[in-house]
Amino acid sequence: MSADPTGSGGRPHVLILGGTTEARRLAEALAGDEPAGAGGEGISHALHDSRDSFRVRVTTSLAGRVVNPVLPPGETRIGGFGGPEGLAAWVREHGVTHLIDATHPFAERMSFNSAEAARAVGVPLLALRRPAWEPVSGDVWHRVPDLGAAAKVLPDLGTRAFLTTGRMGLAAFAHLDRTWFLVRSVDAPEAPMPRHTEVLLARGPFGLADERELLRAHRIDVLVTKDSGGSATAPKLTAAREAGVPVLVVDRPPVPDGVPEAPSVVEAINWLAGALS
Repeated sequence: MSADPTGSGGRPHVLILGGTTEARRLAEALAGDEPAGAGGEGISHALHDSRDSFRVRVTTSLAGRVVNPVLPPGETRIGGFGGPEGLAAWVREHGVTHLIDATHPFAERMSFNSAEAARAVGVPLLALRRPAWEPVSGDVWHRVPDLGAAAKVLPDLGTRAFLTTGRMGLAAFAHLDRTWFLVRSVDAPEAPMPRHTEVLLARGPFGLADERELLRAHRIDVLVTKDSGGSATAPKLTAAREAGVPVLVVDRPPVPDGVPEAPSVVEAINWLAGALS
């Protein structure tokens, strides 16, 4: 018998395109290191209390935009693939049998690259996409299609902005010199950025009490955020609603057609169970 070039020992090889909480929880479940807390019971049920059909090799790919990322269990790789052709080549070389796109909802290019690569190689692809946020009574939301539109609307809504769109998007607001910005980021952002900016280096998750105090202490009168979504409303949105602070919500970019989606880790595991059977 010839040696296994992928090192999988005949097991299916799942490549998770990660960088999100859902990606980490999926890797934990598939690697046999199930997380405690919210969702753990549901994941156990999805695994049917047995690992026999989930003896898989798990690799999580991270883009490398965070200096010291929290690495998930299983194997990891850090850095880009070089477009859809590079991703397809990596999938072939490493014997990937199933591909799961669990990137951030705003990682538009990676989602389209994964769809193109999956078609080229002929491996099944699932998009693990958290549900979009929906406003509730008391919310004062202003939806915009992109960061450029948010920068145009922002001066009419407030003068002290809590900007939570990620450090890579600060350039869109760099020309606004009459607005004071609070920017929260895991790593320090780079220029260009707005002239009046205070940077708060912190890693989430952040609780409701934290967000309430942040809005109060910094006298925030407008919140800017991308529609990152999730199973529940983000604490920052609840805090803004309670304080009567308007929210600029940047809508999600388009997604590839024809790719099956799962809104939760449990449903992603169920999809994988069906694919493996």
